[in-house]
Amino acid sequence: MALHIPGVIAVMLFYILILGTGLWAARKSRKAEMKSHGSRTEVALLGDRNIGLLVGIFTMTATWVGGGFILGVAEAVYSPKMGLIWALMPLHYMVSFIIGGLFFAKPMRDKKYVTMMDPFQIKYGNVLSGALVLPSILVDVLWVSCTLLGLGATMTVILDLPYAYCVWISSAVAIIYTLLGGIYSVAYTDVIQLCLVFLSLWLCVPSLLLNPISTNIAQTAFNHMFQEPWVGTLEQDKVWKWIDDFLMIGLGSVSFQSFHQRTLSASSSRTAQLTCYAAAIAIAILGIPPALVGAVGASTDWNLTLYGSPSPYVRGEPSLILPLTLQYLTPSYISIIGIGAVAAAVMSSTDSALLSATSVFSSNIYKNILRKQASDKEMQWVIRLTVVVVGLVGTCITFYTNSPLVLWILGADVSYTLIFPHLVTVLFFNVTNGYGAMVGYIIGLIVRILLGENVVGLPVVLRLPGCTLEEGVYVQKSPVRTVSMLCTLVTILVFSSLAFFMFNHGLLPERWDIFKVKRNVTTSVDPITQNLKEEAESDAECDVNINGVPLQPVM
Repeated sequence: MALHIPGVIAVMLFYILILGTGLWAARKSRKAEMKSHGSRTEVALLGDRNIGLLVGIFTMTATWVGGGFILGVAEAVYSPKMGLIWALMPLHYMVSFIIGGLFFAKPMRDKKYVTMMDPFQIKYGNVLSGALVLPSILVDVLWVSCTLLGLGATMTVILDLPYAYCVWISSAVAIIYTLLGGIYSVAYTDVIQLCLVFLSLWLCVPSLLLNPISTNIAQTAFNHMFQEPWVGTLEQDKVWKWIDDFLMIGLGSVSFQSFHQRTLSASSSRTAQLTCYAAAIAIAILGIPPALVGAVGASTDWNLTLYGSPSPYVRGEPSLILPLTLQYLTPSYISIIGIGAVAAAVMSSTDSALLSATSVFSSNIYKNILRKQASDKEMQWVIRLTVVVVGLVGTCITFYTNSPLVLWILGADVSYTLIFPHLVTVLFFNVTNGYGAMVGYIIGLIVRILLGENVVGLPVVLRLPGCTLEEGVYVQKSPVRTVSMLCTLVTILVFSSLAFFMFNHGLLPERWDIFKVKRNVTTSVDPITQNLKEEAESDAECDVNINGVPLQPVM
């Protein structure tokens, strides 16, 4: 197969368009810095908290509709062992956005946090919050890998370009415009990218559904023709796993920094909530085309195509089903349009993950722990350097796996089992303290490791009810991620309450209280009362002359 010249030209034009938009947004960012009363760091990371509703909806939706989303949904629908019933990622994210809008967007935006990790740092201090930051950064790095992997695989199949070239060029484009304009470049390029994703995907669907080689997907939905029906089945012993996956993605996505970066950059709390609700509808619509692509792939006799036999699943290439269907079942110009969809989706998610990891590191680690006296100019260079480092690390990971779905699930697993229970407790349970958070972190991590994960080769040590031995490997049938998450959540609350009781009843000496539980409780003042007290003190200061003698009222 020769190099696809028209496709390469189309991709180059797309990259030029995205870079141009990113440069324009970078100029807008510099103007915002000049007008802003806040720090340059806040402008770079949150757009001076001035992102409007329309742009917010675009950037929120585009962040989640990435290469992992598009290729992952198509792969799940096509895979004979999964099917549509296991490819509910659009529904998962829809639920996640609604929950985020109802419970998380307003309290986070009202308190004007810079990152999702700020409440941890305020309540637990720098050391413990630093440990909690690590899983958040890991999730974003894996997300970068996941999205770039999807694009590299698609461009390799359709354009016949070397995989390494595709990944590194795409990564370089995303890194350049992200470090130039920060959240403004990310948000405004997301508008262009989401429009391209929507138009490109839906333009490909009619050609795929009407191609003469594939059987009508309505016939293969419930009938075994070339493989198992693409709707899939939910066997009784996998019900708990299905529920586990649903909760992991539906709730775990709320604890992604990328989600909170969009709500925190909104122009108001109300705008942040409306952004979540509108994005929930948009992402459900955008999940339909990749599901149809997977269905068409499952309804095709691949022996009748130039791809030949055996099928992609038998060859171990289910993750490539979207580019393969575009390449072998549609005209050349349609496959180029499909490349545009995947490229746009990847760019929109890669830049978001880059900025997300950068925000957490620069704000919560560098500024608050390593260099508290860092100037705005210094922070700008830290942000740029972090964008480059995260991009390089994420790109390198793409060469160690061939399935974006694996990286996607791994990132969601870490977010759900470790970060989500900590976020819930720190925001909604006043009793939470550093002792409970520390023990919960340790126990939650240990439990999750012991429960195992076959996807990444982690053996099962702690076998839950229903665990079976299949082909020499133990397979958990219980909802292991939810069990791990609940262990973390309960541990945090129990040990926080225990520490609270023991320090405040004299069962432990106060000198052992490294997290200042006793002091926080005994000296805590209601915010309204504190404000009144400060105003009274301010008035009193106005009534004292320079010598410290109270001034007498003029009669």
